[in-house]
Amino acid sequence: MVTGTSVSPILAGMSHPLATCSTDEDLCTWVLDQTGNSTLATAVDWIVGKPSTLLGLIVIGVVVRWLLHRIIDRIIKRAEAGVLPDRLSRAITGGRMGAALNLREDPTYTRRVQRAATLGSLLKSIVTGVVFTVVALMFISELGYDIAPLIASAGILGVALGFGSQTLVKDFLSGIFMIFEDQYGVGDVVDLGEASGTVEAVSLRVTRLRDVNGTVWYVRNGEILRVGNMSQNWARTVLDVTVGYTEDLVHVRRVLEEVAHDLWVDEDFQGLVIEEPEVWGVESLGVDGIVIRVTLKTAPMEQWGVARAMRERVKARFEAEGINLAVAQRVMWQESAPSAASAEPTEKA
Repeated sequence: MVTGTSVSPILAGMSHPLATCSTDEDLCTWVLDQTGNSTLATAVDWIVGKPSTLLGLIVIGVVVRWLLHRIIDRIIKRAEAGVLPDRLSRAITGGRMGAALNLREDPTYTRRVQRAATLGSLLKSIVTGVVFTVVALMFISELGYDIAPLIASAGILGVALGFGSQTLVKDFLSGIFMIFEDQYGVGDVVDLGEASGTVEAVSLRVTRLRDVNGTVWYVRNGEILRVGNMSQNWARTVLDVTVGYTEDLVHVRRVLEEVAHDLWVDEDFQGLVIEEPEVWGVESLGVDGIVIRVTLKTAPMEQWGVARAMRERVKARFEAEGINLAVAQRVMWQESAPSAASAEPTEKA
């Protein structure tokens, strides 16, 4: 009579795969089934399985980020052209080539391109943050830690960040509002108070711009209290010409009007100077001469080049007309001391 169940010695020394390996650890289970050694199965899983899985998560995260960035680039390209302007141009010109030419001549095209690039930079920052967060959570879960408390405490963590990282939240909110209100964008020339230059990148937290000397400035969005944008819609060249007090102002004004008109009708400046220049007249009477102001309305970011060309033409025309620019003058008074002979008292007879 058999009172117990007989067990094979080999089976007695083996444990069930689920006793050592988890249900989702296929490599560990396979090694355990083949060798019957739980230590070897666990070691192989940690040496081969875990690193390959973690590396796979990183590769998947990089690929997903790259694909999403490509999708954003395609959307931005469509936003730069704009569906409505493209259709209108085709209707007017009757062809794709004419639509492309008119699109480039559209004064709002450059601004639309800059804003699209700025929104693309913002969307890429958001996508990178989301992908990084998801991959990090999966990374932690693969290491064997329970991520449920992390997810459950996301709300509490958000409140804590709201109180403890108010500066960071302020930067994010300011960046979002500045982008959607179109205060400035990539390629704009702006004055942010402490720094001024050309905007190279706009993210949720900081704005990167490069000044005329080549210095790169990183300005936190929450610290920007005012924005002076010198490249929205149109710009203006304000040129002050100082002449001497002996010059005929009527003659000077007529010469300046002719020089400005020649620049206006010059084919090289078609589209750069967008309105007939104006000579406003005498701006001030200074100690060195009379200041006469000339203004030219230009395309965005063209005011500096137009000003340089205008100065060259004014200089050449003044030399031809015999008009002298004002030079700094100083009047010095010198009082001579009395001589020793005149200082001696006269003797009385």
